[in-house]
Amino acid sequence: MPEAQSLLERHARPARRRAAAAPAPPSRTATFAVPGPGPLMLALEATLEPLVTVLSLWLLVWWTEGSLSPSWLIVSVVAFALASPGRSLLRLPAERVLGSVLLAWGWTAGLLLAMGFATGLIYGFSSTVIVHWLWFAPAAQVVTHWTLRLAAPHLVRLQGPSLRAVVVGMNEQGCSLADRLHGTSYSGIDLVGYFDDRTPDRRWDQGRHRLLGRLADVADYVKAHRVQLIYLSLPMASQPRIKALLDALKDTTASVYFVPDMFVTDLIQGRTDSVCGLPVISVCETPFRGPAGILKRGSDVVLATLIMILLTPFMLLIALAVKLSSPGPVIFKQRRYGLDGEEILVYKFRSMTVTEDGGTIEQARKNDARVTRIGALLRRTSMDELPQFINVLQGRMSIVGPRPHAVAHNEMYRPLIKSYMVRHKVKPGITGWAQVNGFRGETDSLEKMEGRIQCDLDYLRNWSLRLDLYIILKTVRLVFRDSAAY
Repeated sequence: MPEAQSLLERHARPARRRAAAAPAPPSRTATFAVPGPGPLMLALEATLEPLVTVLSLWLLVWWTEGSLSPSWLIVSVVAFALASPGRSLLRLPAERVLGSVLLAWGWTAGLLLAMGFATGLIYGFSSTVIVHWLWFAPAAQVVTHWTLRLAAPHLVRLQGPSLRAVVVGMNEQGCSLADRLHGTSYSGIDLVGYFDDRTPDRRWDQGRHRLLGRLADVADYVKAHRVQLIYLSLPMASQPRIKALLDALKDTTASVYFVPDMFVTDLIQGRTDSVCGLPVISVCETPFRGPAGILKRGSDVVLATLIMILLTPFMLLIALAVKLSSPGPVIFKQRRYGLDGEEILVYKFRSMTVTEDGGTIEQARKNDARVTRIGALLRRTSMDELPQFINVLQGRMSIVGPRPHAVAHNEMYRPLIKSYMVRHKVKPGITGWAQVNGFRGETDSLEKMEGRIQCDLDYLRNWSLRLDLYIILKTVRLVFRDSAAY
């Protein structure tokens, strides 16, 4: 394709893998395993939100009615179940705890209210208690999370002295691990220092951590200073050195963890597994395997069905307006890539005077003469995408996921952007993490497309049902305020 060839010539050097404008979604897992909260902290966080939810209700009922009736106890049990298990928020910045709590509480309270109105049981409860519980419960949760954050280091010390640890190999992943060990006050791990054979100019730490010696000194130091944890961060090519070091460490009682250099690559849903009894590590995998896949598909079907029922009359009016405003079909069908890179037909209300689906497709631009008057309104408000809920019910698309690109655009960008095709490990979506973070509409530069792809990959790494709901709510808010779509 001439357009693709032109881009290839303009960007002969390797494309930058990450766009600076691409934000990261709420992170649930690190790129590789790093020490997190210990068993005590995990247990506290697992019960914190459910307990605070129930206790806040009990306090309000006792204050208002003077005693707990059996009906309120039943509500408490349901609320505890919906809020369980509590989430670990210690790794989140303190300011993001508020948003996370409000999102989770909105889901819990929304389900309780929906069940109450659907059954009519809500009218048997005190409206004063319900109204005050809607703000008191999340406020109490936020305060409790912040209090736990302050108390975490002291609670960890109650479990006994910290475990002494060393990092062997101060490369990129070793330095990152050392930084996290040093900066995490509730892990119960005391980083003593690191060992490395590199010259000072080749070390990543830039003097931030204490150098204890060379690799040959590790075993003797561990025995002499009673080090309990050893993190090996050595290149995979250093197999002879790794084997020699492991043989030397057999004369110690330290626990040894391997942090291979493969973990600094672009992991997508990295996890351990086994094949015929042999342990393996996934480097690139879909997040929708097993129960997660069932949950994702179930939420898609339920939400798409409700939206179609509610919006069918409105969609019929749009179809009539499109038909009367300009000649051509009402529904525009275009080939795009779906799950695993398979071609699918995506439906949209026609918003242009053309229906391009060939080897070369020109993206819509600002003040594009091809866009009809009705089409301009539909594109600005994303109402032209409404027929894609049919694609969702067909199983070709999801409500939230990476936006599908035309086949011609896929073939243009896949040789230019590393990991471009990884976005097809999941079904494409009507909206996505990229679209709510400034990458909606025309991608008139390679940097913009890189930013969109990076957001898509971040979504794959960090998927959760809460993240899907957050994207949907943010999409609704942005639809009438975003000037990037035309």
